[in-house]
Amino acid sequence: MTDGTNPSTEALSILLTATSTVHDEVERARLIATGIPSLLPCRASGLALCGDRWTVFLNQPDVPHASQPEPITDSELDLIYSETHDRGQVTISRLDPEPWSATLRPWLEAMQLQSLTVLPVRTLSGQIGMLLIGKDHPNGLSRDESLVCQTLTETLALGIENLRLTHNLERLVNERTEELRHAEATQRALLKINNALVANLDRESLFDAISESLGEVVPFDRASLTLLDPVTRMIQISSLTSVLGAEDPMSVGTELPLEGSHLETVFRERRTIIRRHLDREPLIGEEARLLQLGIRSYVSVPLSTRDEPFGCLNVGSQAPDAYSEGDAEFLAEVGAQVALAAENMLAFEKIDQLKAQLEQENLYLREEIKTEYNFHEILGNSAGLKNRLHQVEQVAPTDATVLICGETGTGKELFARAIHDISPRKGRPLVKVNCAAISAGLVESELFGHEKGSFTGAMKQHAGRFELADGGTLFLDEVGELPMDTQVKLLRVLQEGEFERVGGNRPIQVDVRVIAATNRDLRAAIEAGEFRADLFYRLNVFPIEVPPLRERKSDIPLLVEYLIGKLSRKLGKSLDGVSTRSMDRMIRYAWPGNVRELENVIERAAIVAPGSIIEIDDLILPAETVPTVAPSTASEMKTLEEVERVHILSTLEKTNWVISGEQGAAVQLGIN
Repeated sequence: MTDGTNPSTEALSILLTATSTVHDEVERARLIATGIPSLLPCRASGLALCGDRWTVFLNQPDVPHASQPEPITDSELDLIYSETHDRGQVTISRLDPEPWSATLRPWLEAMQLQSLTVLPVRTLSGQIGMLLIGKDHPNGLSRDESLVCQTLTETLALGIENLRLTHNLERLVNERTEELRHAEATQRALLKINNALVANLDRESLFDAISESLGEVVPFDRASLTLLDPVTRMIQISSLTSVLGAEDPMSVGTELPLEGSHLETVFRERRTIIRRHLDREPLIGEEARLLQLGIRSYVSVPLSTRDEPFGCLNVGSQAPDAYSEGDAEFLAEVGAQVALAAENMLAFEKIDQLKAQLEQENLYLREEIKTEYNFHEILGNSAGLKNRLHQVEQVAPTDATVLICGETGTGKELFARAIHDISPRKGRPLVKVNCAAISAGLVESELFGHEKGSFTGAMKQHAGRFELADGGTLFLDEVGELPMDTQVKLLRVLQEGEFERVGGNRPIQVDVRVIAATNRDLRAAIEAGEFRADLFYRLNVFPIEVPPLRERKSDIPLLVEYLIGKLSRKLGKSLDGVSTRSMDRMIRYAWPGNVRELENVIERAAIVAPGSIIEIDDLILPAETVPTVAPSTASEMKTLEEVERVHILSTLEKTNWVISGEQGAAVQLGIN
């Protein structure tokens, strides 16, 4: 084909047909630019598409690639585009005198072109590019060539516009479909969260259900629920879900001061915050610890049902800028539901705690009702007993720690109850702990409580005896049997008034009055390394020594009378008392088991008694006398009153408890 001949319409049809199946506009433009030399003779041909930057396809089939000059620049294309936009088809000749084309003459010379004809490629929405035809003569295109190029540009513009409309439609459909899918996933997640909130009141299961539903809409690597203590103004991480392998520096139970924390804005301004680039922005509060963990962006939304937020829901990601405003709006909607559930959860936890405390208190009260020494009062009128009761009256109105010492069976618990009953704390429970009856491995849990999961079998949080006795009195019976490590914690409670549950890290403040009792010689236990001296001195603020029954023989008739009345009701028998001989036997007996042994003897005799008078024989009570009183050491010197009492008892023994008459004890003692 020679210059000036009619171009092949058949070639044009073939080119347009071949490119019509290409659905990428850039690729279609490249193929057309490559195929222009088959339509008309030219030295150079090309297409330039405008966008953010020019996309140019320019070829010179007769010039080797290595010899081709630098491509036309964007500024030169902008200049040509401006002319074609205003004038339509333009031809630029090396002989053209117009000033605007002078800029292009060096490029035409480099391309070895005498002229460059440019046709605009226009769609209904505007010009999208230019068709470039370079000739080796200054006349540009012939009339027939211009018609072919015009047909080519119109067909190309129509095809590109159709492609763009199709792509835009596909994009809109995809975007709308994605929006619908996201909305469906959001509603499904909200429904699942709502169902989870209704079905779960337990803190751990509730947050697990929330996290699972959240992850379907808002991906995260770490999610947490943070609650505010309105009294201490501390925020505590209540629940946590994390897929990060590193050890979390802020695990469940971690407490942080609200002031200066990264969540202070959420609580104080009651608004959602989005942190997009922790690795590039100034860090606030604990954000450095989050960044160390790998979190680079996070969202926190307030949880509030009344005047002030009581917590916040937090989600974080290892990716920067992971959360949009739409994610924040969805989390705020979730937060409104979570707030109601969290408030209900806290209310139910408080109810469960109070219920458990009430059940424990009722249990202790029932145990006290069933106790074998449920005297309405301490019976006796002996001088030693009256002296101890006076001590009870002195110490009861105070909060001083009391150490009650005495042999087993002397009624130490009765003295503890008497102190509590006439103290200002009588409206609160007296909680009893038998330290000798609890295994060493469980004594700390029993005294101080434990957290869920703190040891095998700890299925839920357990309140200890100190918590149950808050505001009241704690009676530590057989305190000398406590293990040494427990003695350390007990000393801290007595000194500071606070303790931590087993497995916990939060100090608990209590107001408890402690009464301890022991039948051991604690001073000897200290010397043997079995009891801490500092704990002994802390317990021994006000010691009370309960006298054994052998030192208060005059109280035995009163005790026997009370016990017989009690047994008459219990056994359903009419019992009037014991015989004189039986009473003499009981008064002469040493009673190593004290009042407990006396009650057992009376009950055994009452069971076998055939009539209303109880007889106590050798089978029930061996004939033993009061043991001889050993000489007192310097540290065990008796008072004059005690020496008189021992002498009187010894005289009564010699006279077989005959008081009056010539052979009676009164005559021998020289008293009336």
